[in-house]
Amino acid sequence: MGAAIIIFLILGLIVTAIFISPILTKRRRKRIQKRPFPPLWSAVIENNLPIYLRLTPEERRRLQGHIQVFLAEKQFIGCQGLQVTAEMKIMIAAVACLLLLNERGEYFPKLRSILIYPSTYFVNQTVAVSDYVVEERRDARLGESWVKDQVILSWEQVQRDTQNWSDGHNVVLHEFAHQLDQADGKAEGVPILPNKSDYLVWAQVMTAEYQQLCNDVQQNIKTVIDSYGATNPAEFFAVATETFFEKPQQLLKKHSALYELLNRYYQVNPEHWI
Repeated sequence: MGAAIIIFLILGLIVTAIFISPILTKRRRKRIQKRPFPPLWSAVIENNLPIYLRLTPEERRRLQGHIQVFLAEKQFIGCQGLQVTAEMKIMIAAVACLLLLNERGEYFPKLRSILIYPSTYFVNQTVAVSDYVVEERRDARLGESWVKDQVILSWEQVQRDTQNWSDGHNVVLHEFAHQLDQADGKAEGVPILPNKSDYLVWAQVMTAEYQQLCNDVQQNIKTVIDSYGATNPAEFFAVATETFFEKPQQLLKKHSALYELLNRYYQVNPEHWI
């Protein structure tokens, strides 16, 4: 009898923790968001992220709150001897948190660590050449997003991308868009959407736009969206996100349905920042 009571008590504590934990997390994040934003952090962002001062005051305020939560919850790890500085953390957080301005309250929930390499890094990969032959390749990479708990970035590329905002290439936007896509454990080019009805519209627009990009790439037609987006639907979503934030006017002009879809999802209008 005593053992059964103990088991029920333990189960009760577990259930209570499951229900209370999200509430406590939300309250803690609200407290962090309300902290004064350090002037040094503002200076770092203003000096390195061209669009920051073009955001509305309300967007900047929300972005600052998200940056503080992001930095409090995620760990940064330097690789190949790289010493991670406060500037590195702030810049990566600032760009990544542009994707969170829709106020859905999630901070890339599966992500625990951001690994930073000084520059391009290399990984060994086994590739099937035919039905019976595989070969080991050494691939050069600038970034990766893992379904489990990590994002990997080249700091050299992060710097290059922030200094060249508007070229449609941004490794931080790209990899963190993958994190949004992977939040349900799969990489299919479909992030978690607010309503069930949203998925049908998402599928219709994304499928049509992806197929158009694939056709344009095959025919060597110049595209606003980088050709890497034709790799698969997951890469298309990540590349489309880069284009939405960095080349909004061109995307709106050439792919208005895609622009409007991403505008509804991210709840921002980057065209106004140009």
